[in-house]
Amino acid sequence: MTRSRDIFLTALAPAIWGSTYLVTTELLPAGVPFTLAVLRALPAGLLLLIVTRRLPRGIWLWRSLLLGMLNFAIFWVLLFVSAYRLPGGVAATVGSVQALMVILLARGLLGTPLRARAILAALAGVAGVALLLLGPDAALDPIGIAAGLGGAASMAAGTVLSRKWHPPVPALTFTAWQLTAGGLLLVPLALCVEPALPSLTMANLAGLVWLGLIGAAFTYWLWFRGVARLEPSAVSMLGMMSPVTAVVLGWLWLGQTLSTVQLIGAVVVLGSVWVGQRVATGSAATGTAPTGRKETPVSARLMQEQTDG
Repeated sequence: MTRSRDIFLTALAPAIWGSTYLVTTELLPAGVPFTLAVLRALPAGLLLLIVTRRLPRGIWLWRSLLLGMLNFAIFWVLLFVSAYRLPGGVAATVGSVQALMVILLARGLLGTPLRARAILAALAGVAGVALLLLGPDAALDPIGIAAGLGGAASMAAGTVLSRKWHPPVPALTFTAWQLTAGGLLLVPLALCVEPALPSLTMANLAGLVWLGLIGAAFTYWLWFRGVARLEPSAVSMLGMMSPVTAVVLGWLWLGQTLSTVQLIGAVVVLGSVWVGQRVATGSAATGTAPTGRKETPVSARLMQEQTDG
């Protein structure tokens, strides 16, 4: 039951991220994506720092900076470039290869065995996202494709390293460190390449509050909590819930149509996520660490991390 609860809570994060497109297009000003990214990450991170009242020290200073760069700064910048140069369906399909990247990176960085069913589930998920989102305007721009792959690789590396380097602090504190670091790294970019933020309406403020408090602080706490408790391949497969939610919200609130092909794609995505969780559950049931050795007791691991810091 505990594992099922962890899967459900972690899946809430990408499901809520699926609302980002709707909120951005309907409630936020256009033309300042990096500024909006700063306003999404930095206030949320600072608020969580006030709540948790703990700053990173020692080795966790540069680790938090690197993870904030991978999970937020680099990822969000390349995501914007990809979305700008590619149709939305192509950008989302390219980004969905993140699950496969996580499986491969977990093998190299964590020693997690490669499992054929996990790889097949990830490939099926990519195919499902393609069926769900690709349309006749699916043009392929080399720079956009490269940005999409780079963004997926950045988030994949951040996910695996967040598991490898999980600090001896609660997930909420870890989230605060990364959000703050990512937001600070985005500030110079927003100031250098974008015009001043226009006057904000109540709708703009409502959108920022949603993306900051719910779409960043709450969801990334759930995400990093799941990264610490679940296998990387299981967590990455849950990320495919995001495009499904986006399509459903577009159908419910924007009156967009759903074709038979899209419905098949949604079923394929959900099926691949289910298979991915079953594969990971079977791995967890063996009770071994990724390297095949017995897991180090949590108390000993935390003492070692504090010594390193």
